[in-house]
Order: sequence, then C-alpha cells, then structure tokens
Amino acid sequence: MPPLLIATQNPGKVAEILSLLEESGLHLELVTPAQLGLKLDVVEDGQTYAENAARKALAFCKTSGLVSLADDSGLEVDALGGQPGLHSARFSPPLGAEPWQTPPPGGDAQRRAWLLHNLRPFPRPWTACFRCTVALAHPDGRLEFAEGRCPGEIIPEERGANGFGYDPIFLLPELGLTMAELSMAQKNRLSHRARAVQAAAPVLRAWSGAGKAG
Repeated sequence: MPPLLIATQNPGKVAEILSLLEESGLHLELVTPAQLGLKLDVVEDGQTYAENAARKALAFCKTSGLVSLADDSGLEVDALGGQPGLHSARFSPPLGAEPWQTPPPGGDAQRRAWLLHNLRPFPRPWTACFRCTVALAHPDGRLEFAEGRCPGEIIPEERGANGFGYDPIFLLPELGLTMAELSMAQKNRLSHRARAVQAAAPVLRAWSGAGKAG
C-alpha cells in the first residue's frame, strides 16, 4: 500500500491532519510535502470549499503520483453575511483603508484583528461556524469528498495558545473554551476539520483495504 500524501504546506494543518489520521485506527502510512521536497503554489480561486480542496489534492496527486488528501476550510460569521468564508486565509484590510491599529500585515494576528474591527458595529453574540471540506484525489483522476462543521461564536479577546488562524477568538459556548484552549485530543473530536476527516474515514478505509476481513 503506497503512502497517503497530506496535501498542504500549512504547518498547523499538517500537524492537525497527521494527528487526526494517526488516531483514526486506519493504520495508514502518511507523508508530507516537506518529506518529499514538494513545494507547490496552488491557486485557490474556486467558488466552494470543495473546489479549492480538489484543486490542491489534484495538484499534489499529479506531482507526486500518490493518493493525496487536501482540505479547504473557512470561518463564516453570521453578522458579516457569512464572511470571511472562502477568503478566510486572505481576510485583511484593503489597500488604502483608513489607518487603524493592526499587527504586521499578512499574518493570522492581522486577520483576527481585522475580523474584530469589522464586527464592532454589531451586537454580540457574534455567532459563527467553521466549515471544512476534505478532498481525496486518486492518480486516475477520481475525487472523493467529505464535510464537517463546528458552530460557535466570535469573542473580542484572544484566549489560548494552541491552534492557529481564528482559533483564539472562536468560542465553543458549550465548553466555555476557545478552539485555541482545547487540547489536541479535544480538538480531534470537535473541530470542523476533525469532523470532516471522521466523515472521510469510510472512503479512506475502502481505499486502504483496512475494512476488509483477514
């Protein structure tokens, strides 16, 4: 059985997906782009999470010749009409925007600050949802998908040192914890990415033959 390639160059996603798959009980051999010396710049211009995930999975699959698993995810905030959504990883002040207090441009901290800046006119709670679509690309061109979601709300102060992206300001009200305050074990049960990977388990089991008797 050839290895499964984790088709992302985002260190936070690599760590999360590796952890999720290692705990899945599927006993897959996993490799990362860094281990193979792969560096791909995939344009994520799809109209859905599935389209973007498919672009990444297919690009890495074609280059490596390996079955490749990619995901695309986003934060959808109700008060902002579902923004930043597909643009979550690129959500930042437009060029020429009025000066405002902000961390250095282009990083997670700036994206969080810009989101909170945009939410100031709206009353709380700022309900939101993380969404994730996983795509599995095969060398013969086949694509298979699975989805996951995690509801919660945005809070105005950052809490927690785990996770990445919007995790420090995304609260799970039933736990009273932000995504960045969860342990890896908790996140591997509750996050949108965890739920998408869990939903993909039957597809991965069928591919790997892990579900066959004997």
